[in-house]
Amino acid sequence: MAAESLLDVIGGTPSVWLDRLVAARGLEGRILAKLDYLNPGFSKKDRASKGIIEMAEASGDLRPGQTVVELTSGNMGTGLAIVCGLKGYPFVAVMSRGNSVERARMMEALGAEVVLVDQLPGSVTGQVSGGDLEEVDKVARRIVTERGAFRADQFHHTGNARAHFETTGPEIWRDSDETLTAFVDFAGSGGTYAGTVKALKGLDTKVRGYVVEPEGAAALAGTAVTSPDHPIQGGGYAMADLEFLRDAQVDGFVTVTGAKARDTTRALAKEEGIFGGFSAGANVAAALELLAGPEKGGVIGVVICDSGLKYLSTDLWA
Repeated sequence: MAAESLLDVIGGTPSVWLDRLVAARGLEGRILAKLDYLNPGFSKKDRASKGIIEMAEASGDLRPGQTVVELTSGNMGTGLAIVCGLKGYPFVAVMSRGNSVERARMMEALGAEVVLVDQLPGSVTGQVSGGDLEEVDKVARRIVTERGAFRADQFHHTGNARAHFETTGPEIWRDSDETLTAFVDFAGSGGTYAGTVKALKGLDTKVRGYVVEPEGAAALAGTAVTSPDHPIQGGGYAMADLEFLRDAQVDGFVTVTGAKARDTTRALAKEEGIFGGFSAGANVAAALELLAGPEKGGVIGVVICDSGLKYLSTDLWA
């Protein structure tokens, strides 16, 4: 049956086994990939966008016709552009110029007002640091004040993690035929990891959760930050404290280099036909590393966070 609205087809994405990728590397075990790049906005952030807006509507925090503002690396902004557009809320996306241009163009096409913020002196385009994100946050907070807007606040609003608790976790568990032994996720806001792991551990307490960070920027793991700039857009901001992870159970941390994430993203496309983005490669690279080590013989769930179409102007496909 046809859906009444695009909002009704957010989530429920298919999952596939990456058996070719695993076998080609001589590893034991399986990786289940949740294809969230097949959401309407081409990313997992559609779930969080819908969750935050609907929770704010229910609580009365968001008034009819009120402007919504949020900082974004592009994916949350795309999701919010879709959700807000369909629900009648003007939306302003605030994004670093370090993110790929495809993201800004897509958000504008969906009706968002996009405000681009210059990176810090010495920053590299395509490598958005925590410092760059702080500059974006300053602009977002100013616009909220000036326009009396609602801040979607993906790093703190409980609608983010709750969306993944209610949908992503149970979906991955069912898709694995209830065989999942671990879940890994590249940390951005931490909402996907926190919500999904809480759901999975509620279904089976033995499921282990691993947080993925860029090598040299693994602040959550408690290591020294030596290289905050990296090409894995949408996360890895070298922030030692993420609200969603404060109460989340983390069984281990995995680091990946930008080069490894890039190579694995390309391998996903060539070997599995999955045209994902940088963070998808980071997730799968971490899962492969775990199958070669402590999770040998296990069943690991990952999310293909967004589409490779959002990185055509970057060196991911050069």
